[in-house]
Amino acid sequence: MQTHYDAELKDTVRYLGKTLGETIKNQLGQEWLDRIEKIRKGGRASYQGDAACSEELKETFKTMSDSDLLTVGRAFAQFLNLGNIAEQEYNAAMNVDASIDALFKHLDKAELTADKVQDAVAKLNIDLVLTAHPTEVTRRTLIHKHKELADCLQAVHQASLSDVERKKIETRIADLIAQAWHTEEIRSVRPTPVDEARWGFSVIENSLWEAVPDFMRELDGRLNEDYDVSLPLDASPVQFSSWMGGDRDGNPFVTSKVTEQVLLLARKRAAKLFAIDLDRLQVELSMYDCNEELREKVGDAIEPYRALLRPLVNKFIATRDGISDYLAGKNPDTSNWIESDDELIEPLMLCYQSLLDCGMQVVANGLLLDTIRRARVFGIHLLRLDVRQDSERHADVFSELTRYLGLGDYAQWSEADKQAFLLRELGSKRPLFPAQWDASDDVKEVLDTCKVIAKHSKHGFGIYIISMASEPSDVLAVQLLLQESGVDWPMPVAPLFETLDDLNNSPDVMRKLLSIDWYRGYVKGRQFVMIGYSDSAKDAGALAAGWAQYQSQEALVAIADEFDVSLTLFHGRGGTIGRGGLPAHAAIYSQPPGSLDGGFRVTEQGETIRYKFGMPKLAKRSLGIYASAIIEAMLFPPPAPKEEWRELITAMAAQGRDNYRATVRHDEEFVPYFRVATPEQELGKLPLGSRPAKRKPQGGIESLRAIPWIFAWAQTRLVLPSWLGVMRAIDSVKTPENEKVVNEMFSEWPFYRSRLSMLDMVFHKADPRISEAYDERLVPKELKHFGEALRSELKESISSLLAITGDDDIMKNDPQGKESMEIRAAYLQPLHYLQIELLDRIRKAGDESQNTSLERAMMVTIAGIAIGMRNTG
Repeated sequence: MQTHYDAELKDTVRYLGKTLGETIKNQLGQEWLDRIEKIRKGGRASYQGDAACSEELKETFKTMSDSDLLTVGRAFAQFLNLGNIAEQEYNAAMNVDASIDALFKHLDKAELTADKVQDAVAKLNIDLVLTAHPTEVTRRTLIHKHKELADCLQAVHQASLSDVERKKIETRIADLIAQAWHTEEIRSVRPTPVDEARWGFSVIENSLWEAVPDFMRELDGRLNEDYDVSLPLDASPVQFSSWMGGDRDGNPFVTSKVTEQVLLLARKRAAKLFAIDLDRLQVELSMYDCNEELREKVGDAIEPYRALLRPLVNKFIATRDGISDYLAGKNPDTSNWIESDDELIEPLMLCYQSLLDCGMQVVANGLLLDTIRRARVFGIHLLRLDVRQDSERHADVFSELTRYLGLGDYAQWSEADKQAFLLRELGSKRPLFPAQWDASDDVKEVLDTCKVIAKHSKHGFGIYIISMASEPSDVLAVQLLLQESGVDWPMPVAPLFETLDDLNNSPDVMRKLLSIDWYRGYVKGRQFVMIGYSDSAKDAGALAAGWAQYQSQEALVAIADEFDVSLTLFHGRGGTIGRGGLPAHAAIYSQPPGSLDGGFRVTEQGETIRYKFGMPKLAKRSLGIYASAIIEAMLFPPPAPKEEWRELITAMAAQGRDNYRATVRHDEEFVPYFRVATPEQELGKLPLGSRPAKRKPQGGIESLRAIPWIFAWAQTRLVLPSWLGVMRAIDSVKTPENEKVVNEMFSEWPFYRSRLSMLDMVFHKADPRISEAYDERLVPKELKHFGEALRSELKESISSLLAITGDDDIMKNDPQGKESMEIRAAYLQPLHYLQIELLDRIRKAGDESQNTSLERAMMVTIAGIAIGMRNTG
């Protein structure tokens, strides 16, 4: 049975595909269009299980020239892009407020008091951290065209359009599709960290700037309507931070100069946006009635609101232009720059109160309220920049320093000696760093970053994250570096626990840290801890990592309570299952009880930023999902796991870890298989994000970042890191005597149920037939058995999952998600077979080959498959 979603979305996809077909025909002729259409139909039949069509596709690609393969690859990558745009526009248009509606239905059923609801809303604190380090394959110039296209689709679906208006929009759609077809889809060079930051700012300007006040207005309206409760004027239930330009862990291109440039560019973009808002306000607020407080500020001005706001507009313009001059190497006058959020918020609040006092509530609660809310959420810095660095880099500073001072080598000291040294220096009033010390370049870079933090306002920064933190000294070292560099405010420092061992040791580390009197005084009752999802899953597999993350959070919440500290857990999730990705509601509701009390902080990566926040309506919908899930989890917390659940999940996790590591770490055939069966080596040539694919250029699999690790397996549709070893571990524990408890876990425990729903999603994206086709062509005979064994486990795992859920097919409970994937299937299938052909040709040609058509076609298929799968890493 075809759903309304299926029918309407398919109609839009067909329309866009037909328009792209016309563009291809206009450039290449009818014969080319017929070839592509035949391949598309073959792809559909192949996906539906027609083996003869699969073979025909393979043979078709074998006979094509390199340049023809590039043309086909481009066509199908473009089709997939258009399919995604159609789906985004459809989702944005439908059920924008469904999450908030569902929340209030739930609240109404529970018959909660207004006080309880008000308390939960007051605690609402969502910090979304935009990060580019997971890859975004689509070029910025194409993203702009796609946004325009989505706007046109929104317009063309309006029932009230006249024929003339419809024709005009359809012409614009054809124009944009033609522009995209004639645009190079693969970057010639990697984006710089500054490019990535500018893209993040553009998401705010083009989408979130409108979405945030709309979301807050909707939430406030429903609270008023249902509970006579209001969102306070000083509320900022959502806020935005960024890693773009601040995350230097393993990225040599993020320097202190880059961080300073990004800070200033963020201020410049905020100044531009507030100048526009305030100018519009001062045009509209032409009224003459005002209260005494405003009259005292503006004297006898006939138009008091304009008199107050005009100088503020000029300040923002001076800031915007002054920053441009400074970045261009000039020496601007900074005396008229806007320097604090209060300089913006106080005049706005003065206008707001005056309008209320003078009976103009409707005016006060219009554009002015939207601007107040933007000021609270974004502020004059637009977002807050996090800084991230590896603990080893901080230790290197002190090693070099102690050797210079003749104190020995800090790196060789015991943890107790390190702590004693750091605490002594933190309490000292004399400088630690000698004026004449000629430090190495790497050490200077760490110190220069701390000096940038000291030079700029604390309101422009989020938190300082330490990768690979394993001891209290890792945290104290950063605090000493900040103090010695002149940072005179307590910047929050968050250890990042990433590997399985780090997660398991995290409670011990935090207990030791919070037991230090000096440290508790420094944090002033507020502690951040970052939980790493990507590296723990890469280290131990999805199930063991998930349970370790849960247990560490649970223990950290208890320790924070013991020391009377408010704990904010920062979730370093990626978009994919293998990197901790989950639908937002499931991810939040499966957290341990109490883990949201200190707020919810989470990374939003590369392409998921675009899928969740790329259009104002999508962004408003995503914010509503986050808010409703967090309020619901605070008011109706999930149950703490029973002891028997803990015993079984612990056994499952240990078995899952051993299963995963037996393949990935201990089987000597795994690495050779991985190298030939996936395009892992070719991925390194794709100019994606600014970070290198490996932390250590000469390292092997262990040094490969979690992102290309996931990306490589997604390309072949084996999506191995997300499921390997999991169902076999569950089956090993699900004995007849345990079956009742396992079923109880599934029905009553959101954490366990979410693990299985994740697998459900993964298995729908997996396709053993595609993986087999890669092996058949690319894997040598002596390794073929390895892929066969993995696919055998994949098929067993799918059967095991269905036995637990009681469903007869994957994604039974998410028909919309299932249809979404199937709509793209006809375009994805040919790209896989095309990529296999290209990989074979490239590898046979060897390193000497300079065939640009082949290389470019390879990049196009990698990007196209990522787009079709809706994720890279």
